Amino acid sequence: MESSKNPPPASFPSQTCPPSPPKREKKDFNTTNQQEGTQLVEDEKTADTQLPSSNNSDSNTLQQQEEDDKGTKKSRVTVIGSGNWGSVASKLIASNTLKLSSFYDEVRMWVFEEILPSGEKLTDVINRTNENVKYLPGIKLGKNVVADPDLEHAVKDANMLVFVTPHQFMEGICKRLVGKIKGEGVEAISLIKGMEVKMEGPCMISTLITEQLGINCCVLMGANIANEIAVEKFSEATVGYRKDKEIAERWVRLFSTPYFLVTPVQDVEGVELCGTLKNVVAIAAGLVDGLDMGNNTKAAIMRIGLREMRAFSKLMFSSVKDSTFFESCGVADLITTCLGGRNRKVAEAFARNGGKRSFDELEAELLQGQKLQGVSTAREVYEVLSHRGWQELFPLFTTVHEISAGRLPPTAIVEYSEHKPKFSLVEGSDKYY
Repeated sequence: MESSKNPPPASFPSQTCPPSPPKREKKDFNTTNQQEGTQLVEDEKTADTQLPSSNNSDSNTLQQQEEDDKGTKKSRVTVIGSGNWGSVASKLIASNTLKLSSFYDEVRMWVFEEILPSGEKLTDVINRTNENVKYLPGIKLGKNVVADPDLEHAVKDANMLVFVTPHQFMEGICKRLVGKIKGEGVEAISLIKGMEVKMEGPCMISTLITEQLGINCCVLMGANIANEIAVEKFSEATVGYRKDKEIAERWVRLFSTPYFLVTPVQDVEGVELCGTLKNVVAIAAGLVDGLDMGNNTKAAIMRIGLREMRAFSKLMFSSVKDSTFFESCGVADLITTCLGGRNRKVAEAFARNGGKRSFDELEAELLQGQKLQGVSTAREVYEVLSHRGWQELFPLFTTVHEISAGRLPPTAIVEYSEHKPKFSLVEGSDKYY
């Protein structure tokens, strides 16, 4: 396992994103329009609400009035992403836009176009069957969900953007959207687990969205295995926000259902890092399963992982709150991902094959087009640790990367992870453990 005896100083900032395009003037996101804690109570729509037909023409949405009966400007929602979790998010949102008078019925869902084995386009099949037959088969999304393969058209006139794509694609998506987000008061929320790492330093996805598009971005994370939520089994989630709680409450209303309980927390970085780092721990848990090491070992790995998640988050962002780790985005998400997530599943197969088959090969075989996040996140975290000379402060995170990169065998997950963190690398770091 690589380490650094003379770690370089932590010279780059905690969070550094690519330079913001000068095309859009940013607004001040620290201005709170209403007192914190203010909640808007939304009236339900009347029973005679008309659903737009499932096609991409602008006339569908123009048939509805621009304002509701209280004079409040209505919001248009676009979901950017249509994988397993993106489709479930669209289903949740679509069920609420039909009920809440402050939202247009139609929910557009941007789909990366694919040709199915039948020769049909995925978007055509979704719009005809009301089902994402590739990534969420057997589940009806709601007749007000409209699949759109044109990213620019999908976001047109939308003022609430939901980002839910693999994190490695986000920089390219943001570049495509520069100058395409129109109007004041556009808000975004990221359901994406992961971060970008540049030479200048790490950048959270919510910050990438804000910096590139000039819009405020909250986050939603939690113990959310998509297939369980799709069949309406009870689950929880956490919305992380910065200053304006009213905006957070709007997102809470958009996602909440009787089976999906959403709670706002004023800690964007804490919520987002929990959702990001737990995938690294899930890789470790899967390796333990593949080696048949038992429940005691798996519980130990999860505890060590939670400890490193908290320490990494607090060292990167001093504003991160301890209480965040007890929300759904924290310990609950860690538990469910280590028990049943895709990262655990693929890591188990990797260990059972003795590390002889690559994660890329196993991902293609086991996930049917879905993307593995834990391996790429482990690499990104390792880049941060390596730059700062912190590898020996985070033995589990470091070991997961070394194993996934082929430099250590799967059996090293316990041998190396049990090492005591070297607190001398960072003064005062012991208080985070």
